[in-house]
Amino acid sequence: MNPVVLTVIIAVVALIIGALIGYIYRKSVGEKAIGSAEQVARNMILDAENKSESIKKDAQKEAREEARRIRSEAEKDARERRDEAKRTERRLLQKEENLDRKTENIEKKEESIAQKEQGLITKHKNLDKIIADQTAELERISGYTQEEAKQILLQNVEKDVRHDASVMIKDIEAKAKEEADKKAKYIIVNAIQRCAADQVAESTVSVVNLPNDEMKGRIIGREGRNIRAIETLTGVDLIIDDTPEAVILSGFDPVRREVARVALEKLIVDGRIHPARIEEMVYKAEKEVNQIIKEAGENAAFECGIHNLHPELVKILGRLKYRTSYGQNVLQHSVEVSHLAGLMAGELGLDIKLAKRAGLLHDIGKALDHEFEGTHVDIGIDILKKYKESQAVIDGMASHHGDYEPKSMEAVLIAAADALSAARPGARRETLDVYVKRLEKLEEIANNTPGVEKSFAIQAGREIRIIAKPEEIKDDEMAYLAREISKQIESELEYPGQIKVNVIRETRAIDYAR
Repeated sequence: MNPVVLTVIIAVVALIIGALIGYIYRKSVGEKAIGSAEQVARNMILDAENKSESIKKDAQKEAREEARRIRSEAEKDARERRDEAKRTERRLLQKEENLDRKTENIEKKEESIAQKEQGLITKHKNLDKIIADQTAELERISGYTQEEAKQILLQNVEKDVRHDASVMIKDIEAKAKEEADKKAKYIIVNAIQRCAADQVAESTVSVVNLPNDEMKGRIIGREGRNIRAIETLTGVDLIIDDTPEAVILSGFDPVRREVARVALEKLIVDGRIHPARIEEMVYKAEKEVNQIIKEAGENAAFECGIHNLHPELVKILGRLKYRTSYGQNVLQHSVEVSHLAGLMAGELGLDIKLAKRAGLLHDIGKALDHEFEGTHVDIGIDILKKYKESQAVIDGMASHHGDYEPKSMEAVLIAAADALSAARPGARRETLDVYVKRLEKLEEIANNTPGVEKSFAIQAGREIRIIAKPEEIKDDEMAYLAREISKQIESELEYPGQIKVNVIRETRAIDYAR
């Protein structure tokens, strides 16, 4: 046999024998390991069973203890509920007993009330019969029926009540008038004292003094050309009469008159008087006067503490510097009215700014009343509307002469301040016919009132004196009569300010000595 083959066969056999031996060894070792693992598993199972048995016993013990605790609490709660139920039952039984007793008492009271009610019904019937008998007897004795007696009684009661009401009205009116007079005097006097404005305002003059009478000829000029130039450029008439060393300026426009005065004074100082020079001086005078007007308006607004006036409105206000009314400068008058209205508004707790603004602008229409038709009030309304003044200011300005009804307390204060400053009645614009008719109507109202013998309207219709019939009107009824007449005057008559109703009762005693 080939040695190589033999060697291979031996190697293969050795390999097989080695594999077999390794297999047998591994099997033996694996069985030992498996047996050991099974033993460990059995031990672990035994331990687990022992532990679970112990845990089970502990759990059973705890469960029994918990059950005993819960049963004990449940029994305790049940006992408490039974006790509470017993107590509630006892209270209900007591309440039921109390209700029974109250019901029994109420039934007894109802029986007593029913008996008393029956007795009252019987007494009421008897009383009605007695009253009927007495009424019939009284009617027989007095000779009056029940209705007639009631009417007489009501008349007597009405007379007594009227007497008491008249006395009460008299007392209340006297006290109210006294308090109102004190308050009004305090406010007005305080406002006048705090205003501290000049009571006498300067008047605008229209007279130019000359250094000598020869200057009149120079002003007239050759064939009157100088005086014609002045009158043409200024729109003012120059009156050169026999007044020594003076020239009088005449014109409806106070501003033009002032321009003419300033220009003429400049010409007199300059000495050169001819048409060209006159034109130059008039132009300078116009600029100067316009500047003065602007400054006067600004100063007036500043003095009154009024801001945001339209520039054109300020200029129109400044024109009042050269406007007078009954000898009083209108611009100073407007400033004074503004101060007075503002002070009185402050005392009464009203709008001070509104009162001062409307007071300053209340106579604004007088600045242009020579240029437009209508009263200065209507012109002023148009001016204020044009320059976007508020409606409250327009209403305050419009009612200061009674041409329009006042729509606010500030408007009433402006009318009062205007009267205080100007010292003239607000009704001065009335015609004679209207004035006479108003007096006649005033006397007619008084004469048609029962108990009035005759009446007299005095003090330009601001007071009416009434002579009462002494046999019809008693002393304590005079206040009631005056009150009734004043109410009738208020409802039937239109008048400025207020009217004093003065009732006079005269009692005459006549006897003869024989």
